[in-house]
Amino acid sequence: MKSGFVNIFGKPNAGKSTLLNALIGEKMAIVSPKVQTTRHRIKGFLTKPGEYQIIFSDTPGIIEAKYKLHEKMMGAVKSALEDADVALLIVDANENLQECDEIFQQLKLKVPAILILNKIDEAKNGKIAEAEAFFADKAYAKKIVKISALQQHHLQKLLNAILELLPEGNPFYSEDDLSDLPTKFFVGEMIREKIYELYQDEIPYHVAILVNEFKEKESLVKIQADIIVHRETQKAIIIGDKGSMVKQIGMRARADIEKFIGQKVFLELFVKVRPKWRDNDLQLREYGY
Repeated sequence: MKSGFVNIFGKPNAGKSTLLNALIGEKMAIVSPKVQTTRHRIKGFLTKPGEYQIIFSDTPGIIEAKYKLHEKMMGAVKSALEDADVALLIVDANENLQECDEIFQQLKLKVPAILILNKIDEAKNGKIAEAEAFFADKAYAKKIVKISALQQHHLQKLLNAILELLPEGNPFYSEDDLSDLPTKFFVGEMIREKIYELYQDEIPYHVAILVNEFKEKESLVKIQADIIVHRETQKAIIIGDKGSMVKQIGMRARADIEKFIGQKVFLELFVKVRPKWRDNDLQLREYGY
């Protein structure tokens, strides 16, 4: 039996969350073309009874911290570095390779790492070969695997490479568990994802979600959540004309939540203004950071 922590690191938008979802076969992490979508360390468990249990972790994209929220996000990266048995270093094959290398050097890895060249389905002429040659002599890359997380190409090859490096050991979690995070966490993330889908510019980065109520009744689950913003002007944008936009958020989020929990949902959303919450320790803790 093999068991261990396999944690995913990389720049924003390299495809970390898409890879986690593809490996687990469930939507564990929200996905957006916008950068800095992931704010937490999100664990997903892949278990084959009697053979292996892999505890994958998606982590926030590595950035320079500008707010206390960013510091919390980079704290999640540090936590994942400390308990990793294997590191997955994911690179968009079309990205600036030198910048990726500088980030990976800064991680000062103490565990074996697999260098993943992602988005090979989108790679421009010669970019894959160029990236392979660039990372071939890097001491931190024990192996290079080329994949498309979105198209789910070569995931079995990646899984085989992980299992070669994974230590022997007993499972950490029940074989029926998919994550150690509560359902309320995933509900909040699904609501936040819809804001990334529906709004442009800075709005998604100024939003937090607080799930206040999650009550299972006979015929449905009643959920009440607050959408937290910085300013009154942002509140007006989130709500939209006669509530049209917040209704869109609710409709889209409810569909995803119902699929996730397998039950009918009544979802009630309120929009609240909390100035400078991204730099307020007390509020950050309240919102789960």
